[in-house]
Amino acid sequence: MGNGHNIDPVFISELAQEIKDVRALGSQVAIVIGGGNIFRGVAGSAKGMERTSADNMGMLATVINSLALQSALEILGLEARVQSAIAMPQVAEPFIRRRAIRHLEKGRIVIFAAGTGVPFFTTDTAASLRAAEISADCLLKGTKVDGVYSADPKIDPNAIRYSQLTYDKVFADNLKVMDQTAITLCRDNNIPVMVFSILDRGSLLELLGGSDSRSTLIKGENDGHGS
Repeated sequence: MGNGHNIDPVFISELAQEIKDVRALGSQVAIVIGGGNIFRGVAGSAKGMERTSADNMGMLATVINSLALQSALEILGLEARVQSAIAMPQVAEPFIRRRAIRHLEKGRIVIFAAGTGVPFFTTDTAASLRAAEISADCLLKGTKVDGVYSADPKIDPNAIRYSQLTYDKVFADNLKVMDQTAITLCRDNNIPVMVFSILDRGSLLELLGGSDSRSTLIKGENDGHGS
């Protein structure tokens, strides 16, 4: 979102370029996109809308964002496929795990749309689920801040950014980085999570280069993944 629009064309073009740079490193890239810039199911429910309908609307919003990103990537000469958890064959492929993996093996970028396809689950859970299904090496969570903090850094100037956390620490301190279902999926499938600011240009490449200066790594107690 930006400049009063639901989709900021400048931002999405910059994001597509950064994804292209990451792809150029040889990484396989799969993406899960939220829809909060258009419609957020929880917010709709809080205003009296029936929760299932609100969540369905939110999932459809993610499809709009996914198609926008696909277009931006294709403008840069990349191959991208949108796979939707809700059947809409005129718009996107259905989510089929083996097909998604095959796309990745062929160097295509896969964009997973429509969340999990069912209400009451967040986009974070969808991302963790898809990461587990494709055996991802790492889940990169782009947010508005450069990692996980001990408190809201916009409110508390003394908030400390963690460079590393364990899944158990996230649970124990009730850190709001991802919902508990999402974190549990990552923990149970040994998928490290890197939290970074999607608004900071270059931070995605820094992550793949091994820098933790603008991110937080969440992993198991005895996980050997580096930062």
